[in-house]
Amino acid sequence: NIFGFYPKFSIFIKKGGNCVHFDFFNPKSLSLSSYSIFWSEFRNNNTLSSLFAELFWVKCNMNSRKVLLTLLCLNVVSLAVVFAEPSTCPADLDSECADSGEWEGEFFPGIPKIKYEGPSSKNSLAYKWYNAEEEILGKKMKDWLRFSVAFWHTFRGTGADPFGVGTKVWPWEDGTNSVAMAKRRMRANFEFIKKLGVDYWCFHDRDIAPDGKTLEESNANLDEVVALAKDLQGKKIRPLWGTAQLFMHPRYMHGAATSSEVSVYAYAAAQVKKAMEVTHYLGGENYVFWGGREGYQTLLNTDMKRELDHLARFLEASVAYKKKIGFNGALLIEPKPQEPTKHQYDWDAATTAAFLHKYGLLGEFKLNIECNHATLAGHSCHHELETARINGLLGTIDANSGDPQIGWDTDQFLTDIGEATMVMLSVVRNGGIAPGGFNFDAKLRRESTDVEDLFIAHVSGMDTMARGLRNVAKLIGDGSLDELVRKRYKSFDSEIGAEIEAGKVDFETLEKKAMEWGEPKVASAKQELAEMIFLSAL
Repeated sequence: NIFGFYPKFSIFIKKGGNCVHFDFFNPKSLSLSSYSIFWSEFRNNNTLSSLFAELFWVKCNMNSRKVLLTLLCLNVVSLAVVFAEPSTCPADLDSECADSGEWEGEFFPGIPKIKYEGPSSKNSLAYKWYNAEEEILGKKMKDWLRFSVAFWHTFRGTGADPFGVGTKVWPWEDGTNSVAMAKRRMRANFEFIKKLGVDYWCFHDRDIAPDGKTLEESNANLDEVVALAKDLQGKKIRPLWGTAQLFMHPRYMHGAATSSEVSVYAYAAAQVKKAMEVTHYLGGENYVFWGGREGYQTLLNTDMKRELDHLARFLEASVAYKKKIGFNGALLIEPKPQEPTKHQYDWDAATTAAFLHKYGLLGEFKLNIECNHATLAGHSCHHELETARINGLLGTIDANSGDPQIGWDTDQFLTDIGEATMVMLSVVRNGGIAPGGFNFDAKLRRESTDVEDLFIAHVSGMDTMARGLRNVAKLIGDGSLDELVRKRYKSFDSEIGAEIEAGKVDFETLEKKAMEWGEPKVASAKQELAEMIFLSAL
């Protein structure tokens, strides 16, 4: 090892080394992966580059016909005086330099930081419509949209479905669910977030850290991974929301807060307690409750009233604990009609609003609206958002979509520009959704298996929502759609209309008006014109 005076570098070049099997005097041993790693070290140290350039130049002259080594020489010489980016090592388990859970390097070495290039760009790894710092309707795009990466789909999704095993094994995965593997995924998560240029991420507790044999062990696992996450996210990045996974483990087969077993109810409470604590510790801005198994398969063996009462007591306790630990984030409920249960108690926005009203929880909770859940309930995403908005319950949005030909939760990236525009209409009318945002609760298709696809999917989803925001700005600037709606209800702008809206008119007064006015003349709703105006903005 002729360069043994630089220990880190010697790992990469000595024959039979731990990471790069490269013999300096035998260019036949120079593999593509070893060249890549070897060269990264060269680029990171100008003094060494200059020194090695001289040595390699002599050797190259002696072996001029050895093409690979010659190319290496030329690169060394050319970069001897150039300052380059820090060294990287691909997070590929085939590379021995990536065999530790504490390994630090680049998980996406071929992917640059995603930048805005404008609508004319053909670069699949560039934003065409999302320009984070651009101001639209009085706010920067990043403040309107507040994008978030969903850890579970992005880093735990395998492509499995009821008819087949997973199709995705990312290069950094070792096939285990160990704490070391969890920490490696966390490093990948933050590199991904930073390259996308977003500020938020979302997680379930058991997605980021493995379940232990006991609750104490599970909590310890979570603490270890969360400590790393806290360090990696720095001061800028933080969770949009956190939550507890209360649906996958067999203990939750009857539900969590609605389980018929009191021991399960207690275990779920302990898990939520811990998940809320770590969300608070990480600076999370919201905490979500998704009751995937809070429902029933049949009413024949179900005491619905008792289960709903138990759910309400569980949520009341969560409010009390939030206040006790000083967590100022919003508590959110995510409605879904069914799947995995036949009927879920928070079926849709209206059902959930009624539940909160009945149990005196309005003011303590808002809603996390997921577009695919809206379609499963027989609604549009726009309908659910408007229902939440007009009831003061719009908290945050899971930006995804389903397939109209498929009757289950497919969690696809939302790429329909028309739907995105209607979604953004609700957001703009709401004045924004902070401290909520747009979480990409969406996964790659089973057949999309390249690491690059993770970036392409998010870029496409972000551009779609950004384009929706731009379209809303067009509609507002044009004013035609707002004017059409205003004219449709102009009769209520009259004196009697204002009194009706103020609740000051009784039936006797209205009967007199009906006799005075005679048969009503009903104007056209102009639906086709409204659709024409809307489409013109797309």
